[in-house]
Amino acid sequence: MDTAVFKGGKIMAGKRKDKDNDISAGGSRAISKFHVSDIVIIFIIGILSLTCLLPFWHVAVKSISSNAAVAAKSVYLWPVDITWDAYRSIVEDGSMTHSMIYSVEVTAIFTLLGMIVCTCAAYPLSRKRLKGRAVITFLLMIPMYFSAGNLPTYLLYSDLHLLNKMWVLILPLIYSAYNMLIMKNYFISNIPDELEESAFLDGATNFQILFKIVLPLSKPILATLTLFYAVGRWNAYGDNMYYIRDNNLKMAQYKLYEMILNAQEAASTALTEATNVTSTPEVLQAASVMFVTVPIIIIYPFVQKYFVKGTMVGAVKG
Repeated sequence: MDTAVFKGGKIMAGKRKDKDNDISAGGSRAISKFHVSDIVIIFIIGILSLTCLLPFWHVAVKSISSNAAVAAKSVYLWPVDITWDAYRSIVEDGSMTHSMIYSVEVTAIFTLLGMIVCTCAAYPLSRKRLKGRAVITFLLMIPMYFSAGNLPTYLLYSDLHLLNKMWVLILPLIYSAYNMLIMKNYFISNIPDELEESAFLDGATNFQILFKIVLPLSKPILATLTLFYAVGRWNAYGDNMYYIRDNNLKMAQYKLYEMILNAQEAASTALTEATNVTSTPEVLQAASVMFVTVPIIIIYPFVQKYFVKGTMVGAVKG
């Protein structure tokens, strides 16, 4: 018995050794196929990556450098005279903390309602059993190409009593024709009608099919569009500027925009009066960019694996 096991072990070891040799040979063949064109491609990809990374790194370095070094244009890839005064001025501002919490709240509600509206529009339009779906799709795509303009929009929001309220930042934009089109194409490409027909034969309703079959199979597109909605709402401040006057209803992006403008005015006044400036607008702007970008950077890695797959499948087919 022991000899047989030992012989079996020898056989397995021999097979494993042959497999390792095959892998080594395959690796050698892969290295031998490494051509100059591969080096050129790697170089081009590296340059393109640096064009995305270096500007962000430069902003981060400026945000923790001294005002004198930034004003002298001596800050490039490494911080000079590291200081956290710009971040301290942002955090110590009591309204900024409130704006950050308020922005998270608005972004979460906006993203949730946006995904609900987008799903309710895209799923029926992706099913062949819906009569007149081509006409409905055409009507829902009109807002993607035509807009009434800022003045009629302002008057409409005024008539609806939405001005200077949180809901003016949420309700008007929760429907996105672009996001709906991507989700619709994803459903058409990945959810076959036969799957629903079999569920109907088992007695499932439309809502049961949507929540128990369609949505669990659509995690890539759901993660992708959730990121679209969240990033779009987090970075936007135009509607906050036009429709909000209450300081308690201003989101972080708009508060930082006002802070930079006030810093520029303070800097120009200080220069005319020959006084010292505690924080230059350029340093404050760099710290502001980092301050509002970090939350999105933290969220992105968790949905990155779904992002490319959901975008490509939803955009190419259909």
